[in-house]
Amino acid sequence: MRRIRTILIAVAATLAVGTYSAGPAAATPAPAAPLVAPDIDVNGVLSHLGEFQSIADTHGNRAAGTAGYDASADYVANALTAAGFDVERQTCLDCTSPDDNIIADWPGGDTSSTIMLGAHLDGVRGGPGANDNGSGSAALLEVALTLAETAPTMAKHVRFAWWADEEQGLNGSSYYVDTVDTSDLEVYLNFDMIGSANAGYFVTDINGTYGQALAEHLTAVGKAPDPMTECCSDDLPFEYAGVPTAFLSTGASAVKTTTQAAKWGGTAGQSFDPCYHRACDAYPSNINAEAINHTADAIGHALWTLAVT
Repeated sequence: MRRIRTILIAVAATLAVGTYSAGPAAATPAPAAPLVAPDIDVNGVLSHLGEFQSIADTHGNRAAGTAGYDASADYVANALTAAGFDVERQTCLDCTSPDDNIIADWPGGDTSSTIMLGAHLDGVRGGPGANDNGSGSAALLEVALTLAETAPTMAKHVRFAWWADEEQGLNGSSYYVDTVDTSDLEVYLNFDMIGSANAGYFVTDINGTYGQALAEHLTAVGKAPDPMTECCSDDLPFEYAGVPTAFLSTGASAVKTTTQAAKWGGTAGQSFDPCYHRACDAYPSNINAEAINHTADAIGHALWTLAVT
């Protein structure tokens, strides 16, 4: 009996030690929080605008078919290539002159569900085209460079585009849609005139998934957008091709109402961009730095929401 009791005590001690050392059951890990978009440096955007202004000063303007457009395309393509993008210069054979669309893919993500973002790179011949559309082009470039610098893990593939010859009839984006299979695109997001001097804030598809992705940051900073009423830009060829679209702008030649001025600030009774298609569309005089800070961050927020989280 003494021997049996000793064995039982030893077994009990072993079980007790085993139970103690196992400890409580491991807790189920909490799901990872979605990644938050980094701040898009407005000074980086303004630096690109300064380069576009210098190009216009040197060549007279940045219109399609000019040396100013070519220099603008070189500037964008070189910056993207240096950052690690796969850059294609697609010559638009249907444009008023054979200018290049700049197409830049960031590696990674599901290529069957591509998020595409674009802005037209050309301006009119009558001015340097700072707001129309140096603003959209500069902000999109800084967003792309920020993506490359932070290099997050991509859930979806991302493609950026800078279009030729928008001012003569959406020709660059139309050529792309006509010559490239767009069945891989989940959405096309467009940015045209996003630093208007008397800025409003406008988004198409404002109640849809993609419009909301653009609107969320603006709402959070007290600039809740209205539905877009002015038409149209490079979103239109994609819409005709059956690709979902959303379009962010701070307004062109339409006049700001008293209600809009109370909502966003600025001057009622004046155009959102008083220099629309005029020689005075220059940087820095015709760029609202506060507006472009908000809109650049809205682009970053949409990109991270749709493709990174």
